Amino acid sequence: MLYLETQNIVKQYGSYTALNGVSIKVPKGCIYGLLGPNGAGKSSLIRIINRITAPDSGKVLLNGKESTADDIFNIGYLPEERGLYKKMKVGEHIIFLARLRGLSVEEARQKTEYWLNKFNIASWENKKVEELSKGMQQKIQFIATVIHEPDLYILDEPFSGFDPVNAELLKNELLELKAKGKTIILSTHNMESVEELCDEISLINKSKVVLQGNVKDIRTQYRQHIFNLTLAGTAFDEQSESQYFSILSKQILKDSIEIQIKRNEGVSNSDLLRDAASQYEILSFEEELPSMNDIFIQLVSNTAQ
Repeated sequence: MLYLETQNIVKQYGSYTALNGVSIKVPKGCIYGLLGPNGAGKSSLIRIINRITAPDSGKVLLNGKESTADDIFNIGYLPEERGLYKKMKVGEHIIFLARLRGLSVEEARQKTEYWLNKFNIASWENKKVEELSKGMQQKIQFIATVIHEPDLYILDEPFSGFDPVNAELLKNELLELKAKGKTIILSTHNMESVEELCDEISLINKSKVVLQGNVKDIRTQYRQHIFNLTLAGTAFDEQSESQYFSILSKQILKDSIEIQIKRNEGVSNSDLLRDAASQYEILSFEEELPSMNDIFIQLVSNTAQ
C-alpha cells in the first residue's frame, strides 16, 4: 500500500533543472532511502513534498490523493539546516515548536517531558539552546520533529553531529516508529545506515532517478560473484588453478585459512562449491554482496563520465 507518491516532478531555477521527471513510490510503514550526491536534487524534492516550494509540473500524492496545505500537519520534517533559537530554553523551545504543530499547551508539556526523559536529557530542560553541543541540539531538533506523532517523517541527514552511541539511539527510535506503522523518508550519505534501516531506496543523480527498488534486491542485482571461504587446516596451494574460480586474497589463521574467490563467467554456484569442496574441507562459504556505498559510487561515477 502506497503512502507517498511523486509523479514526474519537474523543478527549475532559472536555466538550472533541479528535478527532471522524478517519480518515487514510498510504501506505507517503511523506511525509504532518498539518496544522491550533493546537488543531485534531493533537497528540492523534499521541499516540494513539504510544500515549502511548488513543482513546475508533476504531482505529490499522499494516500492516493493530491497533497494539500493541511497535509503538512501530518508530516514531521527534520531539515539538514538546523533551525533552533539559541537564546530559548530547551523545554520552552520544544513546547513552542509542538504548539506550531497543533498541540495544546498541556499536550505539548506532557510530550516534552516524556521525550526529555526518554532521551535522558531532562536535566537540560532549563538550559539555553546555545549551551548545548551540536549532538545535543540534534536531539532537541529530532524531538520537535516527532512530538506531534505524524504519519510521515522526512529526515534530512539526521545522523549529522551524532557520536556512535547517539546514532544507535536514533536508529532504534526510527525502527520503533516503523514498528508503529509510520512511514519514514531518510535522506543521508551514510550508506551503512541505509543498509541497516532502509527497505527501499531511490538514487537521484543530476536531477533524475537513476536507481530505485528494494535494498536487498539491488545489492543482489549488482553482485560481483565474489565469495568468502574458510578452509580447514593451513595447507593451501595459492598457485592451484581452477576452471571455476580465481583467488583474490588469502589470510592464514591458526587452524584455518580464509580466502576470497571470484566465480568465473558461466559457472553456477553449485559447480563452484562442488569444485572447491573437492580440493579443500570447507568450514564456511558465503557470497559477498556489494555494499550500497560501492553501488552508489559506481552509479554516480558512471553518470559523471
